[in-house]
Amino acid sequence: MKTLDIAALLSANAYPGRGIVLGRSPDGKKAVMAYFIMGRSENSRNRVFVKTEDGIRTEAYDPAKMTDPSLIIYHPVRFLEGKTVVTNGDQTDTICHALAEGHCYRHALIGRTFEPDTPNYTPRISGVVKPDGSYNLAILKAMDGDPSCCCRYFYEYERAIPGVGHFLHTYTGDGTPLPSFEGEPERIAVPADSAGEFAALLWENLNRDNRVSLFVRYLDRTGRTEDVIRNRNG
Repeated sequence: MKTLDIAALLSANAYPGRGIVLGRSPDGKKAVMAYFIMGRSENSRNRVFVKTEDGIRTEAYDPAKMTDPSLIIYHPVRFLEGKTVVTNGDQTDTICHALAEGHCYRHALIGRTFEPDTPNYTPRISGVVKPDGSYNLAILKAMDGDPSCCCRYFYEYERAIPGVGHFLHTYTGDGTPLPSFEGEPERIAVPADSAGEFAALLWENLNRDNRVSLFVRYLDRTGRTEDVIRNRNG
């Protein structure tokens, strides 16, 4: 599979929606995780990422302007017993509960489907990073936009390759309805050995009108982390 340029992918797509990047730094020393959200409506854009004890959550930037918290207020990132769970919705909690009970992420997602936001039926995208740096990705989506059939795809990467990551996002571009992601997660180059440098690259190439928030974490083998949060608000 061809290794793609993440900056070029983002700059060519005005609306990838929500996206997950998992991989490894070029020096091979750190697991790489990134999650971003975008928005077209005032309600979607009225959000920020804030840190929690075990990860991050979305919050309303101006609570008075929040009209509907469903599907947009959740914990995108949670850390549990050496694992990192990254998703675009409340399935973060579903996966964490399953892991805590000794199950795997697939067990958790079999009972979930795409989001009920007709006519888009936004895919649910999820990732799990293991203590050794290997990782899994999953996408739950309506078949050809038909809500009567949910397709569940699971991708498991048993070894993290230095300087390489995989990018999974909800939409292939803007539109009405929004066109869902297609195919395997995109194999991308991870060009930076620091979270700050990688965050700057991602943020700069996300569409300026639609970008809302970005979280990047670099995690080394000792458990030491480097975190970056970018919010358009505040």
